[in-house]
Amino acid sequence: MKIPATPPDLGELLVEATKDDPSFLIGARPVDDKGRYLHWDEMLHRQPPEGLSHQRWWLSTAFARRSMARELPLVGTNGRPFRFSNVDAVQQLVHLIDQQAGGQILADEVVTNLRSSNRYLVSSLIEEAITSSQLEGASTTRRVAKELLQTGRAPRGRSEQMIVNNFRAMQVAQEIADRLLDVDTVLGLHETVTAGALDDPADAGRIQGMDEERIALFWPQDNTLLHRPPPADQLPDRLQGMCAFANGQEVDGFIHPVVRAIIVHFWLAYDHPFVDGNGRTARALFYRSMLNEGYWLTQYLSISSILKKAPAKYAKSYLYSETDDNDITYFVIYQLQVIKRAIDSLHDYLRRKIEETRDIEVLISSSPHLNHRQITIVGEALRDPGEPFTITAQQRRHGVTYQSARTDLLGLESLELLTKQ
Repeated sequence: MKIPATPPDLGELLVEATKDDPSFLIGARPVDDKGRYLHWDEMLHRQPPEGLSHQRWWLSTAFARRSMARELPLVGTNGRPFRFSNVDAVQQLVHLIDQQAGGQILADEVVTNLRSSNRYLVSSLIEEAITSSQLEGASTTRRVAKELLQTGRAPRGRSEQMIVNNFRAMQVAQEIADRLLDVDTVLGLHETVTAGALDDPADAGRIQGMDEERIALFWPQDNTLLHRPPPADQLPDRLQGMCAFANGQEVDGFIHPVVRAIIVHFWLAYDHPFVDGNGRTARALFYRSMLNEGYWLTQYLSISSILKKAPAKYAKSYLYSETDDNDITYFVIYQLQVIKRAIDSLHDYLRRKIEETRDIEVLISSSPHLNHRQITIVGEALRDPGEPFTITAQQRRHGVTYQSARTDLLGLESLELLTKQ
């Protein structure tokens, strides 16, 4: 992977600008004319605004960003705090997520129905478990992975163990969502993620110590060094700080809950406190933070399935933040876009399922083999699979004899539209 170009020194650019006419800094904006929060590396491949060089374009943009940025308690390995700019793109995306992930959504009768919601929930947990593992090297195919989780058989090999662990970790993230986050909870979540999938089982649920070589991050395709995390002796305090931040402590002013959850995701991955499983733990912590803030729809989303489609962009969102003197806004915007795409994907899926159900209902309603009562029953079964139908209930509902209700249900069984239990 090509590491993004490091932006030029702002002090030097400012000195050069003051020798000439610095009026171009007046009215500077943190984004380009299309509202994009561009990194220096991206600017180099675009035409600068009229009258500006690339250097002056960057200086004016960075000047606007610094003037609105707020510092975070997360400190980089360079000793300077990370900062965040609440630009329009962030506000627009969190507003959309507020509307769609914390309240009612399209086809809410599908998701809020207990039996249907449990089915969708298990499906989303399986999807996230598989793709989160594949992001970190699991080689198991989707078909085998789904069979593994659906049958509950014992995993064969490390890749399958990773997937089983991720599935359980997502369940744990839901179980701990209503509690304050503490270091022991983070360690327990990591132990769940890595149990039986490490070279040394003792590394599960344990941060790296000062007496061992620190883990570094390399791009798997070409072994490019991506990140060197902070020293091991800082990890206990940094984990405490992350938990305090996740709980809304030690922060001056308001940070939107979704942005806070994304920063927790970044924080754990940036510190990389564990021998392995840092990315999976970071994503599980993100889910926990979102659920803790009441974004119930998050449990039906698979963030990793979106990230897996463009892993290089996921990695670059980290690199942009780190190379631009700890500006975490790049990562925040990218993750907000990922969440929005995951919500859109869920909506599209629900639309398809509802349309499929309606198409089947139309087809069945014209069947010469079914009476109007049977058509009603099949329609209800399609909308709520698993709903029980009893002879007595159907007799009362339709005002028919016991024998007629029984004949209706047995007829549907003979057509293999219902099963008798």
